[in-house]
Amino acid sequence: MSTFTPKNILITGAAGFIASHVANRLVRNYPEYKIVVLDKLDYCSSQKNLYPSNSSPNFKFVKGDIGSADLVNYLLITENIDTIMHFAAQTHVDNSFGNSFEFTKNNIYGTHVLLEACKVTGSQIRRFIHVSTDEVYGETDEDAVVGNHEASQLLPTNPYSATKAGAEMLVMAYGRSYGLPVITTRGNNVYGPNQFPEKLIPKFILLALRGQPLPIHGDGSNVRSYLYCEDVAEAFEVVLHKGEVGHVYNIGTKRERRVIDVAQDICKLFNKDADKCIQFVENRPFNDQRYFLDDEKLKNLGWAERTAWEDGLRKTMEWYISNPDWWGDVSGALIPHPRMLMMPGGTDRGSEKSESGLSGNASQAKTLVPAAKNSGSPQKPAYKFLIYGRTGWLGGLLGELCEKQGIPYEYGKGCLQDRASLLADIAAVKPTHVFNAAGLTGRPNVDWCESHKVETIRTNVVGTLTLADVCREQGLLVMNYATGCIFEYDAAHPEGSGIGFKEDDTPNFAGSYYSKTKAMVEDLLKEFDNVCTLRVRMPISSDLENPRNFIIKISRYNKVVNIPNSMTVLDELLPISIEMAKRNLRGVWNFTNPGVVSHNECLELYKKYINQEFKWSNFTLEEQAKVIVAARSNNEMDASKLKKEFPELLSIKESLIKYVFEPNKKTSAA
Repeated sequence: MSTFTPKNILITGAAGFIASHVANRLVRNYPEYKIVVLDKLDYCSSQKNLYPSNSSPNFKFVKGDIGSADLVNYLLITENIDTIMHFAAQTHVDNSFGNSFEFTKNNIYGTHVLLEACKVTGSQIRRFIHVSTDEVYGETDEDAVVGNHEASQLLPTNPYSATKAGAEMLVMAYGRSYGLPVITTRGNNVYGPNQFPEKLIPKFILLALRGQPLPIHGDGSNVRSYLYCEDVAEAFEVVLHKGEVGHVYNIGTKRERRVIDVAQDICKLFNKDADKCIQFVENRPFNDQRYFLDDEKLKNLGWAERTAWEDGLRKTMEWYISNPDWWGDVSGALIPHPRMLMMPGGTDRGSEKSESGLSGNASQAKTLVPAAKNSGSPQKPAYKFLIYGRTGWLGGLLGELCEKQGIPYEYGKGCLQDRASLLADIAAVKPTHVFNAAGLTGRPNVDWCESHKVETIRTNVVGTLTLADVCREQGLLVMNYATGCIFEYDAAHPEGSGIGFKEDDTPNFAGSYYSKTKAMVEDLLKEFDNVCTLRVRMPISSDLENPRNFIIKISRYNKVVNIPNSMTVLDELLPISIEMAKRNLRGVWNFTNPGVVSHNECLELYKKYINQEFKWSNFTLEEQAKVIVAARSNNEMDASKLKKEFPELLSIKESLIKYVFEPNKKTSAA
């Protein structure tokens, strides 16, 4: 039997119940492994679950959403990830009956983002362990003596299990189509310390502690199999090191219990009369009678269940007695049919710290409002910004700038295409200005938009127009980050002439679907007098670790075209956009530094300041066209309008040296 040895592991959903036990175990047992954990800190996760690992040198926590392609790509590249253990998911069946779309978004789309990121990295990923559930098999016959084996048909019966089965299909497809080294696990119910009390066992324990009745769906005859969390963590340790690529492993137990038996055992532990404590309530819309797994395949790898039911239940009860307030106010989870709030951006629970080290992602779910400095009644702030695009590069940087400048801000939770959710955001936040940094630029580049035209229109056109219209009704100015990739050099604006496109020029580039949608929406936005459109081009920042940074992009290409372009140095221009909001400027603005710089000039500066050994080669536009799907825009923008408003604005080459290369020179040399 071959053994796999990882080096750098990314664990998604690691502040949740099962994944936190796995992460803590790996950090403890394998100090030579680097464990990077990613979690958006939703309602059922907490950084406190990872306290045992926080001080370990081989552990790193990153707050973020697996649905953010930029963040996932960034982590895979910068942390040199070779192994992914994908636990992140919405898992509570009751929630799936009331909010099934959120399950599709998290469980299917989130998994797809991860898989696509792995594909882009090529052969870097050596293991992708996808964590699924026994519920994908559907209901097991009551009289079955042999459990579902790994080749059994998938017959999910509720929205939760359907999304997990759908995610499995994607994982299998990427394994077969792209050779991604995938392994899938399907597990029974897990219990133990740290579990959010929407689940049966911690819910019953906390209710018993409070002297409240234990609600049982239906008649309590439904049968489940329960594994203690440490046994399951050991199972994942075995799968990680001994699991075979392309295989599925059931993580299960032959020891089954009816729900009513579980309730009675908990009553016994608390010395309570079960007949008086148990309360039968309305059943779920559909409640599978039984899940039963064949776990021989995993046992053949050397794993075995170690913890007896009585011991595991006692340990769990003792933990909740010692930590009754671990999850804060959980009254909403303890009702018979909870519908917990699944926050799109996640919630901080149990920690004030969320250090990701990532520009633009560290504070994506927080509301950051500086405390009033005077001791009297708090004054209404002069400005308060509502920002859309919290998981994007520009949106994250805007939040950081607001924090530095002491400007209160919140990230929008609503979907740009959903008018009602935008109105709800505005009513809740009461902003003075709205910033739109949301938009689809492609994953990982604009070629993606060519095969995802509907999604591109929905976000770039429909979403932006809806936001502008809602804000117009509410009397709010929208700062809209657009693109200058809607022009290309022509006879009136030839390359090298110094004649740039002005704000009132008609777009002449339609070589990519992305550019088509951006030109279309810019033209339509001219009818809205409450919009300030900022045309960004080839954005660059001092963060030379960010893969969206144009400098980093071209430094990683095998070949580059050498052609002059207008570009945007974010370190200089994003603060200017905030000042523009304060001045209530409107209309269209070429949001670039004055002048142009060629790709070769950028790389020459990179070689001079960052890596003196760096080498690159060029190819022609014709050669480039053979390796890309969509054409690329090349142009010079006339920035005289912006320069007149902000005379201190540096030329592109001056700005690159001052804001990008000089600050990195000493660090890079070290």
